Amino acid sequence: MEFSVRIPFVELLGFELRRMDGGEAEIAFDPTADHLNSFDVIHGGASMTLLDVVMAHAARSVQPDMGAVTIEMKTSFMRAAQGPVVARGKLLHRTATMAFTEGSVYNAAGQLCCHATGTFKFVPRLPTGPGSTQPLNRVRTD
Repeated sequence: MEFSVRIPFVELLGFELRRMDGGEAEIAFDPTADHLNSFDVIHGGASMTLLDVVMAHAARSVQPDMGAVTIEMKTSFMRAAQGPVVARGKLLHRTATMAFTEGSVYNAAGQLCCHATGTFKFVPRLPTGPGSTQPLNRVRTD
């Protein structure tokens, strides 16, 4: 499944969108040596990015014409994550402008590695690319 928007950092990390519908999303991540920390496990920043992206996609799955920007996120790490891993996000509640979500990352054995909750603000997606009136993919977040 293709991501509906281009996120260069997500491309760099190599995330694979597997599902995005009905308030849920799933993303696979098979890390390379560049994604590891000094203990040879997935760097916490990569795991947090994975959680952020899967929760945003769960939020956007109910209204894909809107963007979702992170307002806040709380992450708890249960065990070191070693790849490949899968992240699952779920929309818990939404208002007209906000989405409240949770996400979890699981290792290949199905063990929970980390969990997060996040709040996202829905914002209009602007046209980008050739022929667009917007030279950059910029959105107002206020």
